[in-house]
Amino acid sequence: MKQEEILALFRQFESIANEYEGIECWSARELSKLLGYSQWRNFENIIEKAKMACVNAGQEIAYHFADVSKMIMLAKGAQREVNDYMLTRYACYLIAQNGDSRKPEIAFAQNYFAVQTRRAELVQQRMLEYERVQARAKLAETEKVLSGVLYERGVDQKGFAIIRSKGDKALFNLDTAQLKRRLGAPGSRPVADFLPTISIKAKDFAAEMTSVNVQQKNLHGQVGIEREHVDNNAAVRQMLLQRGIVPEQLPPGEDVKKVERRLKAEEKKIIMKNRS
Repeated sequence: MKQEEILALFRQFESIANEYEGIECWSARELSKLLGYSQWRNFENIIEKAKMACVNAGQEIAYHFADVSKMIMLAKGAQREVNDYMLTRYACYLIAQNGDSRKPEIAFAQNYFAVQTRRAELVQQRMLEYERVQARAKLAETEKVLSGVLYERGVDQKGFAIIRSKGDKALFNLDTAQLKRRLGAPGSRPVADFLPTISIKAKDFAAEMTSVNVQQKNLHGQVGIEREHVDNNAAVRQMLLQRGIVPEQLPPGEDVKKVERRLKAEEKKIIMKNRS
């Protein structure tokens, strides 16, 4: 295909995209015309094949192929209601994959929606990584505040480390050394750097409760504060177990420092690209 033909198709596909229940979608009726199908019944056959592919991939048909209806104009101003689908990017991709790739419109759609779907996956992955980095930073800040609160109440850094370790044992049912071995974390690194996001947030929640309760209950000394922190971590663990989540059985997360460096490198590339 010539460059001008590709650009024209790109604009056409972009122009018929719309939002349906907060999700970017394409009308099957409009898409069928762009893909060169003059007969709706022929396009419906392609849709059915795409639905089967959707099921085989373990995806939910109702989400990707939303049944809707629309009014079309007939002769002399009359209207008729017809069936339609609001298709996600993934649904459009499956339809294109099941079409006749000898048709230039189909060939374009296969590549267009493959890129679109991949882009969405990359954005989603980056958001998850960003959330984990933010959660780790939040935990570090919470523990910094907690350390200050405890210092004012007679607990030094060594005592704080012991309290934190006892909290980990209550939350994960493993001591810190065992947990590090399970996660494959170096002995010199904080265990939180290798925890999945939900575990980081669980630790943060328990530490927040300890910080509040130590002040509200006016606790002093390592023994009483340690008991409070263990109880809070045990409570968070019980809540997770009730929801079917066993903290120590969750897969480890990638070294959060590496994730953070990767995100910053990507941001730097984007800034440099926009400047050029």
